[in-house]
Amino acid sequence: MSTVESASAAQTTLPTGTWKVDPVHSSVEFHVKHLGIATVKGQFKEFEGTLEVGPDGTRASGTVKVASVDTREPQRDTHLKSADFFDAETHPEITFSSTAIRPIDQETFEIEGDFTIHGVTRTLTLNATLEGTETDPQGNPRVGLSASAQINRSDYEMKFNMALGSGNVVVSDKVKILLEISAVKAA
Repeated sequence: MSTVESASAAQTTLPTGTWKVDPVHSSVEFHVKHLGIATVKGQFKEFEGTLEVGPDGTRASGTVKVASVDTREPQRDTHLKSADFFDAETHPEITFSSTAIRPIDQETFEIEGDFTIHGVTRTLTLNATLEGTETDPQGNPRVGLSASAQINRSDYEMKFNMALGSGNVVVSDKVKILLEISAVKAA
């Protein structure tokens, strides 16, 4: 186990090693308000990630294939892949690379890093929880993590919208990002 420390002396214990995200047992999702009244949920079906925990520190990184977006509505997915939103042809990947990991307590921490979406890179802070560790039936050590953040899509030059007579808009600027990760220790 490696302990990640911050200036406040809070500590989070993460298992030492290199951990690869298992996409079969993980999810990368987003939630956004539609018409200001309903939440539309989507996911990306193709993604990968790595968590490296060692004596020199901890690093997290991940990549999402934009073309794998799935909101359970093919017409909406096609629109999301277009230049109005993700522009998947020009910007085929969303990436995250940590720059700092700050423990809050034994199970919770903040992961700050460079988040690139739609060709724009900004700092993003994920609020993360260590869900636990376990050995699967095949003898592979695993670690479970949950993480979330919120972005304004306009900060990433995704400004498509339509105003409604009520004052609401078709698609909210605020987007919640939710990660549920099961990672396997690399051999």
